[in-house]
Amino acid sequence: MKTLPHACILCIGLASTLTAPGAMAQSTEADAPVNPLKEAYFGEQHVHTGVSMDAFIAGNRLTPDDAYRFAKGEEMMVNGSLHKIKRPLDWVAVTDHSEFMGEAFSLMNDGAPGFDHEVAVAFREAPDLETALGLYNQYVLVPLAGGGDPHPQFFQGEEAIKSTWQKNFEATEKHYEPGVFTTIHAYEWTSAPGGSNQHRNVFFRDANVPELPFSANEGDDPEELWAWMQTQRDDGKRVFAIPHNSNESKGLHFAEATLSGVPIGTGYATTSASMEPLVEMMQVKGNSEVVPNFWPSDEFADFENAVSIQRFSGRGFLKENFVRYGLGRGIKYNADIGVNPFKYGFVGGTDSHNGTPSNVEEDNYAVGSHGYADKTAEVRSVSVLEGEMLISDSNPGALTAVWAESNTRSAIWDSMMAKETFATSGPRMKVRVFAGQGFAETYDSHDAMVADGYEKGVPMGGDYTGKEAPQFLVWAMKDPIGPNLDRIQIIKGWYENGEMKDTVYDVVASGDRLQADGSVAPINAPINMETGEFNTAKGDPELMAVWTDPDWNPEIEAFYYARVLQLPTARWTLYDELREGVSYPEDVKREIVERAWASPIWYEVN
Repeated sequence: MKTLPHACILCIGLASTLTAPGAMAQSTEADAPVNPLKEAYFGEQHVHTGVSMDAFIAGNRLTPDDAYRFAKGEEMMVNGSLHKIKRPLDWVAVTDHSEFMGEAFSLMNDGAPGFDHEVAVAFREAPDLETALGLYNQYVLVPLAGGGDPHPQFFQGEEAIKSTWQKNFEATEKHYEPGVFTTIHAYEWTSAPGGSNQHRNVFFRDANVPELPFSANEGDDPEELWAWMQTQRDDGKRVFAIPHNSNESKGLHFAEATLSGVPIGTGYATTSASMEPLVEMMQVKGNSEVVPNFWPSDEFADFENAVSIQRFSGRGFLKENFVRYGLGRGIKYNADIGVNPFKYGFVGGTDSHNGTPSNVEEDNYAVGSHGYADKTAEVRSVSVLEGEMLISDSNPGALTAVWAESNTRSAIWDSMMAKETFATSGPRMKVRVFAGQGFAETYDSHDAMVADGYEKGVPMGGDYTGKEAPQFLVWAMKDPIGPNLDRIQIIKGWYENGEMKDTVYDVVASGDRLQADGSVAPINAPINMETGEFNTAKGDPELMAVWTDPDWNPEIEAFYYARVLQLPTARWTLYDELREGVSYPEDVKREIVERAWASPIWYEVN
C-alpha cells in the first residue's frame, strides 16, 4: 500500500478511536423529551454522498455535511438542480462505502495529497457517466479482475482513509441535536462475491467508534466482518449491522451454507443473530419481501419487484432471495439446530447515491437517485442503471420508522437493536403491533391502547410466550399528506412436517369490508390519470383490530408480521409523463399501492 507521511491532514492525534469534537452534545441526551409509550421517528438508514466513489464518478459532489442539511429540509444543488424534501427527517445515518474512502479524500478536498494527480483530475472533470465509468473500469475494475491493486494511482494509503472517516465523523457530530435531529455514525461494508449482494450497513450506538472502518478490501465474507465487529464490542464499542437488498443476493443471504461452503451450524447462526437484528425490506433497487413468481396466492406480491434486475450480473429471481423466505428458513434452522440466524426486524432505505436522504415521495422524484444515470425524466425514460436494472423499474426508495422513547442516538439505536421498527415504501404512515392476551376491542385513546399493549403483550420484534393462541393488537394511521388506508394484513409463516409454509390473513379493512370468511370486498378508489391525484373519499384514516390466529398450534413455531396497505397513488413514472412530457413503455406501472411492514413477532415452542 502506498502511503504519504502527511496525507492525514485531519487525523493528527488519532489513537484506537476517534475524538469527538461534539462530545458535549452527548450530555444533552438526558435533556431530550421522553415518552415512555414511545414515538415513531422516521429516518434514513442507507444513503451515499460523494465520499462513496461510485457516487462521485456518477457526478455527486455532496458531502455528509450536505446530506444532513438536506435531511433537515435545506434546499441543495443536486445533479444541477435545486432540490429539497417535503418534510424534514427525524434521524439519518450516512452510510458511505468503506471501500475507496481514501480516494474520496484526495478527490474531494482541494489541497489534499493526490488532489492534483492527473488521474484524480480526470475523475473529477469527467463530463458524463460514460467517461466516468470508463475511468473506473480502467483504474479499478480491470486491475481488480487481474488480481492487481484496485486503488488508483492517486490513492494516499491508510492515512487518507482515516482522514475521510474523520471528516464523516465530524459532520455526524456537528449535526446531532438530541431531541430534535439525530445522526448516527455508520458506513457500508460492500461485498459482492460473484455479483451476489452481501452488503451490510454498520451502525454505532454513540461516538465511540474505531479509527478505521472495516472494508470488503480487508475481508469480503460476512464472517470476517462479524469477527471485526466482535473485536469492536470487546473494546467497549456497541455496533450492529443491517444486510440490504437481498433480492440481489443470488440465493446466498438466506443460504444453506456459509460463503466458504460450510453448512450453517450453531456458531454461525448465533453470531448472525447477535450481529444483525434487522434486514432491509426495500430500497431503490426493489422490494425484497416477495414476488408473484413464488407467492402467487399473495394478491399484493406484485409491488416494485424490479424484475429487470434479472437481466444483469446473473441475478435471476430465486425464492431464497426474499425476506419472507428468509424468515421461514430461520424458523427451520431453529427447529434443526436450536438457533434462528434470520430473526430479523424490518427497515427500509433508499441507497440513494445523490447524498439526498429519504427523497422518497413519488411526486418529488425530479432528480432521481444515482447521479448522471437518472437525473432527469428524459434520462430516466430510456436509461439503464449500469449493471443493475432499467431505470423505469427502480423506485424512490423506502423509510425506516423506529418506536423510541426519545429522538436520541441511544434510544433509536436501542429500539433498532430490539427490532421495534417498521419499514414503509415511502409514506409516513404509522403501524403498531402487540401480541398477548386480554386486549380490549376498543380504547378511549391511543395512549390507552399502547399502555395496554405493553402491559399485556410484547411489541413488534418480540417473542410471544403464551400458552393460548396469540391475540394481535394491530393499529395503523395514514400519512397526514397521503390517502386513506385500505387494510391491515398479518402474514404468518411456520415450519411443519419438514415444510416451510406461509399465508396471508386480512385482519381489518376500511369501510367494514372484511367478510365473515376472511375475504375483503374490493374497493374502487382509482387515481386521476390526468393529474396524479389520489382518491380522498374512500378508505379510513385509522384502522385498529384485535385478531386471534385461528390456526394456532402450540407445537408449531411461527412468525407473524403486519402489512398495511394504503389506497392507490400515482407512481413517479406518471408524474414524469405528466410534467415532463416523456413516455414510458406500456408495461411500466403508473400507479402503486404503497405499504408498511411491521417487524415480526415470533412464537417459539416453550
